[in-house]
Amino acid sequence: MTPAAAVLGRVGTPAPLRELARRRWDAVVVGAGHNGLTAAAYLARAGRAVLVLEARERIGGACTLTEPWPGYRVSPCAYLAGLLHPKVIADLELVRRGFRWIPVEGGLFVPFEDGSSIQLWEDDARLEAELLAFAPGDLEGFRELSALKRRVVDALRPPDERDLWLHPAPSREELAERVGHDEEALGLLFTWSQAELVARYLDDERLQRALWGQGVIGTAATPFDPGTASIHLHHASGRIDPDRPGVWGFVAGGMGTVSFLLHDAAVAHGAVVAAGVPVAEVVPGEGVVLDDGTRILARDVLIGADPNVARRLLGVHADPGWSAAVAAVPMRGATVKVTLALDAPPRFTARPDTDAHLTAQLNTPLTEAQWRDGFAAAQAGELPEWLWTEDYLQTAYDPSIAPEGRHLLSVFAQPVPDDLAGGWDARRHEVAGLAIGSIDRFCDGFADSVVEVEVLGPPDIEREVGLTGGHIFQGECLPDHMWDRRLSADTPMDGVWLCGAGTYPGGSVMAVNGYNAAMRVLAARRE
Repeated sequence: MTPAAAVLGRVGTPAPLRELARRRWDAVVVGAGHNGLTAAAYLARAGRAVLVLEARERIGGACTLTEPWPGYRVSPCAYLAGLLHPKVIADLELVRRGFRWIPVEGGLFVPFEDGSSIQLWEDDARLEAELLAFAPGDLEGFRELSALKRRVVDALRPPDERDLWLHPAPSREELAERVGHDEEALGLLFTWSQAELVARYLDDERLQRALWGQGVIGTAATPFDPGTASIHLHHASGRIDPDRPGVWGFVAGGMGTVSFLLHDAAVAHGAVVAAGVPVAEVVPGEGVVLDDGTRILARDVLIGADPNVARRLLGVHADPGWSAAVAAVPMRGATVKVTLALDAPPRFTARPDTDAHLTAQLNTPLTEAQWRDGFAAAQAGELPEWLWTEDYLQTAYDPSIAPEGRHLLSVFAQPVPDDLAGGWDARRHEVAGLAIGSIDRFCDGFADSVVEVEVLGPPDIEREVGLTGGHIFQGECLPDHMWDRRLSADTPMDGVWLCGAGTYPGGSVMAVNGYNAAMRVLAARRE
């Protein structure tokens, strides 16, 4: 079989539906996103007969690849890997299958309106040299902030089987015990705002601003809202690099390669993956009904789609209490993903004589007033004055994904409304201009370098990927909706399981949600 990556995830249907329906499956997985494919691979590896059904023609869900312009391989939603679980990488032999992860050694680069800038390198020596030049009084505080994050990650996610992400969701008390009832750790986990977190350790207002955005990634909140420091912690919890927790990186060939290699692992272990096959209904204990009325029987159904979609598919079969819990999870997307094809890399006026910062995560910051006013505008259905943007020049590390001499910049920006006044289709050009302008104000000639633009707002993400409200994490990830308060793989419905990002331990390209669901199914069927 041709590897999925070779055809950008268009795997089709390996057999006629009537033939698939004649088989009795141990498990049907609804949705071929990266978590659904992970669950399928583990179940098939354990000898189960597994069928994966994907409504779209392309597998991968939000972690896929497209070619909107000739010669460009675009990661339309997910664009960077930091939380992908190393156990999944090892168990499913992703490196042997072609997985190559390239760490963003440049760290975080942030320019400011006064012409200054900071680059927080991953290399400690370069990082401290920057801090000594930029805000020497904050060097020790930055060390303390980094040490706090490191000790919390080491306590909750040691690089072995004690990793809490590999276990049922712990209670608040269990978390407190893991961190030794450390008040700073508990503040980081549950109560502090991102602004409060950084202000405790750093005095320079610019350095604080540089880190504010890290507390609201994918979240309908401002950095001044309680609990947003936990968003920063979540994204600093990755273990792909065992020696440097929290380092993010590019995937060679584009982020969709992760899903495509998971597909190849599942198929190699005997799973069957069929794309372009929408499921209309999930019947607990029986299986699924397709859009055309075909019934496919299976003892277990694992739903990789978000919990709201799962509730819709279950319909009258959904447990009322479980449905109420799903309905209580906020699902309003607050982010826009913009992909820009450029004929030249961005030139930041703060660093005109070097390109070293282009290897970093590029952030365009906002002031406190801009954050607060912009969020209020978005909540009212309008666009802010400026967007906070998190940008990655994909071609700085992987030039293969664009034509020679061209570049791809992934722009992840917020706050935006999910329900934009006048409609996203009517104002798409305006949103593109706002995103470009939010970067251009720190650059020289950036807007003129843009040759192609793709804009995906919350309604586009819902329509194209199936994520309710366009919420990239299948539901809010603030403390009230994490740990023991996040949905689990288990449901009250017979033989129905969730395996997507809406389950514990949370959202992003992690794959551990799919792993956990598969382990729960296998444990339940050992009798």
